[in-house]
Amino acid sequence: MTATLYSFGSLNMDLVCQTPRLPQPGETILGHQFQLVPGGKGANQAVAIARLGAPAVMVGRVGGDGFGQSLIASLQQAGVSTAGVMADPHSPTGIASIVVDRAGSNHIVVVPGANGQVDEADVQRLARQLQPGDGLLMQLEIPLAAVLAAATAARGRGAWVVLDPAPARTDLPDSLYPLVDYLTPNQVEAGQLVGFAVTDQSTALAAAQGLRQRGAKVVMVKLGAQGVIVASEAECFHQPAMAVPVVDTVAAGDAFNGGLAVGLAEGLSLPEAVQWATAVAAYSVTQCGAQPSLPTRSQVHSCLATHSLPPAIPLASTGS
Repeated sequence: MTATLYSFGSLNMDLVCQTPRLPQPGETILGHQFQLVPGGKGANQAVAIARLGAPAVMVGRVGGDGFGQSLIASLQQAGVSTAGVMADPHSPTGIASIVVDRAGSNHIVVVPGANGQVDEADVQRLARQLQPGDGLLMQLEIPLAAVLAAATAARGRGAWVVLDPAPARTDLPDSLYPLVDYLTPNQVEAGQLVGFAVTDQSTALAAAQGLRQRGAKVVMVKLGAQGVIVASEAECFHQPAMAVPVVDTVAAGDAFNGGLAVGLAEGLSLPEAVQWATAVAAYSVTQCGAQPSLPTRSQVHSCLATHSLPPAIPLASTGS
């Protein structure tokens, strides 16, 4: 594989608390474990790519503090190139406060820190590296103006774009959608984008087709345990999830996006790439933490050998 996969986005230190259940508003409960875990959607996706054996480059910012140094070291240990990561002396490193319950559900609060300072200078640092056929993965934990500028630069350089519109927001500019080759919201994010609740396969397909009408070439609505709904010009299908024991769903979406990008870069068809991404995400939810849960290629193959991956189910299109 000659394509390089770039992640342009956030780097956070995750402050993870394990609890028996999630607290109610105003309630204090006792947790039983605390960890500092490297995270951030951008860094997670870069690590997911590198762990699967593909060339991965991270572009973004950390603060000039110990958390930032730890995040860069963690990326390098995973095999990610960090030449595009800037240490910002004027901002703290971004953090995510994460509470995970016994069932693997979570509450997450993100404080952007240096991620919120990503700007045109970072976009230019990225653009100078992009080559035709490369892939660019982005998320929404950095300023939206930088995301739009990077997508524009990628289009101009002949790179393809995967956008994970997370955290959910309603103000994506219309000009962004036509620059996106693969849009991968979960059901909450899809609902925010289209303005109606996405609760099942039918509403997910309607949302996917609505987002395609805005210009995104392929839309994948992730439904957790229900799998993923995929809509492109050529086909629509439902890829069921793998049935695995769920420990922690943090970074499952990042694992899916990393796996998807690697599959596409290696020439898999869209259904094949989605199946591979589904297996990568399935392994991740059986492990704790963000980056620690992201699998190697051999771990994905072991997961496929011990758990059934259902075939994709064709769906009738609800529109163009």
